[in-house]
Amino acid sequence: MPPQEQPPAGDPLDDDHYPAYTMGRAAELIGATPGFLRALGEAGLIAPSRSDGGHRRYSRHQLRLAGRARELVDQGTPVEAACRIIGLEDRLEDALRDNEELRGPAWVSGAGTRGE
Repeated sequence: MPPQEQPPAGDPLDDDHYPAYTMGRAAELIGATPGFLRALGEAGLIAPSRSDGGHRRYSRHQLRLAGRARELVDQGTPVEAACRIIGLEDRLEDALRDNEELRGPAWVSGAGTRGE
């Protein structure tokens, strides 16, 4: 059996934001309907890319957001509120990651001050 080939570096499928999934496949993956994905787009949570033919295409990042929205809606949260919550969670995660990168390796974990 030949060894499995790894995707070449820079392969678009390695990109978390590459719009690789059709609406039908995206809905199937998160256990929702295409209408639910459209509602998330209308609420501003996700903005799918469009193929040359005008079909919606979703990234893995967008599917994670949509999956989280589905969880909240299943718990009784209105779609608009779920979208707002997730948008804020996503922004907080980005800010925390940026903050960690800016602190760099000199930051002493748990000490709250720079190690000098």
